[in-house]
Amino acid sequence: MALTLEAKKKIVSEVAAVAADAHSAIAADYSGISVGDITALRAKCRSENVYLRVVKNNLAKRAITDTEFECMSDGLTGPMILAFSQEDPGAAARVIEDFVKENKKLNVKLIALGGQLMDASELTTLAKMPTRDQALAMLAGTLRAPLDKLASTLNEVPGKLVRTVAAVRDQKEETA
Repeated sequence: MALTLEAKKKIVSEVAAVAADAHSAIAADYSGISVGDITALRAKCRSENVYLRVVKNNLAKRAITDTEFECMSDGLTGPMILAFSQEDPGAAARVIEDFVKENKKLNVKLIALGGQLMDASELTTLAKMPTRDQALAMLAGTLRAPLDKLASTLNEVPGKLVRTVAAVRDQKEETA
């Protein structure tokens, strides 16, 4: 069934709105994957706040024009599925990577992050990026480490004084 012009415009505007707010995008060839597997992938994407859509390439190219994912335009050929990370850059990569482990037919073709086209082999690298909460926890730990070191150093001075006084007391008790 052919799409009407209005339906095409709606798809382009929807994908463009998602692409404008997304952190990263992945385009993968889904040839040979069953409908049931694609449905399972869609469900997993929804639960991870990843926008997943099968879009005709010419509509996808129009949708990503004037976004940081415009670098993907030349590579959009063949049957492609687009995944956009909504909350953190690695979300789509984690979902796609997990799916690829179970279903080898999904072939990642393009990855875009921050306006830069990445090699498809860097999917694992992107998937290992920390989430926002993990990154904030790492930052807090990094900021806290010098304070902990300062506190232990400052605490060591009176402790050393107490041990010295105790040693002098013990020495005087031995001689008396």
